[in-house]
Amino acid sequence: MKLIVGLGNPGSKYEGTRHNIGFDVIDELLRRHNLTMTDQKFRADFTIWHHPQGKVLLVKPYTYMNLSGEALLPLMSYYGISLDDIIVVYDDLDLEPGKLRLRQKGGAGGHNGMKNIIHLLGDQNFNRIRIGIGRPQGGWKVVDHVLAPFSSQDRVEVDVAVQEAADGLEEWIKGKPFLEVMNRLN
Repeated sequence: MKLIVGLGNPGSKYEGTRHNIGFDVIDELLRRHNLTMTDQKFRADFTIWHHPQGKVLLVKPYTYMNLSGEALLPLMSYYGISLDDIIVVYDDLDLEPGKLRLRQKGGAGGHNGMKNIIHLLGDQNFNRIRIGIGRPQGGWKVVDHVLAPFSSQDRVEVDVAVQEAADGLEEWIKGKPFLEVMNRLN
């Protein structure tokens, strides 16, 4: 079984915000394959996608961003999923809006959701897809920036990145090694 977790904050007030780009990618996979979130367990909404290559757990934690690992770790344990079989999708301030970066390991880069995941897993060697949201401009605080919606211009770029991230995830699900997906999308 594989697990794809998109990071974000639950609730309608956070929909479409920069911090919820991970949720957007999960929503795109759900839309493409006519799936819905069917279960709630371990502080997460999820569904099991019965793909021809095997089961895939699509996850949206409702722990709020900074406690994302509190949903991920119990799901991995309950379903017996190894670090090699997960991908975390999240926003990145240090990338221009819509820019993708895939990595097989690394630190949190200041991202509190990733800090929590790395801390609780006790390991930073897992696959991730980072989607650029850009840095705050005009004196905005980081928290205000990540919890705000995209500008209309940035939204166009980010929508393309969501599609590309979903494409890459589908390739991985079908059996393409993550390193090959990474080399193609980076």
